[in-house]
Amino acid sequence: MRYAYEVAAVRAAEQELMAALPEGALMQRAATGLANVAAAILGSARGGVYGSRVLLLVGVGDNGGDALYAGAMLARRGAAVHAVLADPSRAHAGGLDALRTAGGRAAPAGDARELADRADLILDGLLGIGGHGGLRGVFAELAEAAHAAVAQTGAPIVAVDLPSGVDADTGEVGGVAIRADVTVTFGTHKPGLFIDPAAAHVGVVELVDIGLEFGSAEPAVEVLQQADVRALLPEPGRFAHKYSRGVLGLAVGSERYPGAALLAAGAALRSGVGAVRYDGPVDVVSAHPEVLQGDGRVQAWVVGSGLGEGDEARGRLTRVLAGDVPVLIDADGLRLLPKSRLERTAPTLLTPHSGEAGALLGCSAEEVDARRLDAVRDLARTYDATVLLKGAFSLVADPGGGTVRVNTHATSYLATAGSGDVLAALAGGLLAGGLSPMDAASAAAYLHGAAGLVAARSGPVAAGDLVAALPGAWQNVAG
Repeated sequence: MRYAYEVAAVRAAEQELMAALPEGALMQRAATGLANVAAAILGSARGGVYGSRVLLLVGVGDNGGDALYAGAMLARRGAAVHAVLADPSRAHAGGLDALRTAGGRAAPAGDARELADRADLILDGLLGIGGHGGLRGVFAELAEAAHAAVAQTGAPIVAVDLPSGVDADTGEVGGVAIRADVTVTFGTHKPGLFIDPAAAHVGVVELVDIGLEFGSAEPAVEVLQQADVRALLPEPGRFAHKYSRGVLGLAVGSERYPGAALLAAGAALRSGVGAVRYDGPVDVVSAHPEVLQGDGRVQAWVVGSGLGEGDEARGRLTRVLAGDVPVLIDADGLRLLPKSRLERTAPTLLTPHSGEAGALLGCSAEEVDARRLDAVRDLARTYDATVLLKGAFSLVADPGGGTVRVNTHATSYLATAGSGDVLAALAGGLLAGGLSPMDAASAAAYLHGAAGLVAARSGPVAAGDLVAALPGAWQNVAG
C-alpha cells in the first residue's frame, strides 16, 4: 500500500522530526535525495553530472532551499548550475550561499528562457506543498519559459516535492502549473500526486525517505498495490459450492441496449462468483449458457448498465433497491436515481463517470474533473453510498468519510464503449463474493486495469477483449 498524507499532517511530522535533529539536517536529507535523483537522470541521459547544465527555478521558503542545496551538490560534482530567483529578496539565504560557494550562480528572471534553452535538466523549486491556486506573476512566467524551452530541447523537468501550481491536498490545478517529468517527493506521498488533474503534471514519482513518522494520523489517500489486491480476492475453500461462492444478480441491458447485458454477463462469470442470475429482456443464455435466467436468491445486484429510460427501467431499479442485499448502480441506473440520500439498510455502491457524477451533484462534468477528490466525497456523503468515481485514476470513497482509495493501475485503452459495463459486473461479483463495497470497488478497478493492460498488448481494446482478458489478469494478480 502507498499512503498519502495531507499538508497539515506532513507539517506536524516535520516539526516533530526537526525538534530531534540538528538545525538544517532535515533540509539536507531532502536536498541529498533530490540531488541523487537528478544525478541519476543526468547519468542516464548524458553519461554523468560533470559538464552538464542545470537550471534551478527558485521560489521562496524551504522548497526553494531544497532546490538550492541540491544545486550546490550538483555543482560540486561538476555541473554548471544557474538559479533563477523568482523573488531575490526572499530566496533561502543558506541555500543561496551554499550554491554560490559551490560555484553556482544566481540569475535574474529575465534570463530564464535563455538558460532553459541550454539546460540539460531543470529543477522546479518555485512553490512547495503550501501553494494554492496556480502560479501567478513572475512564477507563472518562469514556468512558461521552462515549458517553451523543453518543448524544443526535450530536457527533463524535475519537481521538488510537488509540481509548482498544483494543490497538494486536493489535486486541483487552479491556473498555470509545472508539468514535470519526474517528481521527487519527501517523506510521504501527497494526495495531489494521485488525483487528477494534478496527477497529469507529476510524471514519475520518486519518494525520498527523510524519516517522517505519522503515528496515528490517518492518510487522506491510499493506493492499493498488487499484494493488497491479492489479499482481497475471494478464493474458494475446499468445500465450496456455487451458492457459497456467491450469486450475482444482473438487472442490466434492454431491447435497445442488449450489448450491456452480454458484456456484464461475461464479466460477471469471471468475477469469482459461483453463479450469475439474469433478470431482463435480453437473451443472455444463448451467448452464456452458464447464466441462470429469471427470479431467484442472489447475494448482490448490479443494476443500470443499458437499462434505458421510462417506467420499465425505473421499475427494475426500484425492485432491486427494495431488496436487502448489496446493490451496485451504474450508468442508466444513476440517471434514474433521486437527487437525495438513498434510504437502504444494505450497502450501495455507485459507479459514475464525471458526467454522471455531475448530474447527481447538480454541476458539470468539467466541475467534477476540476475537483475530483471533493466530488467523490460529496457524492458518498450525499447518497450514503460508497462511490467509485471512474477516470484515468479512479477514486473510491465511503459514506462515512475517511481515507479515499485511488487506482493508478490502468491504461487509457480502457476508454472504450462497454468498458464500464465490464467494471460494474466485476465489482458486483466481488460484492456477491462477500467483499465490502470499498474493497469490491478497489479490487475491481485494479483488476479492470490489469485486464486492460493484458488486452492492450495486442493493440486497441474493445470491451469484449476486457472480458476475455479477465482470467489472465486475475491470475497475474493472484499470483
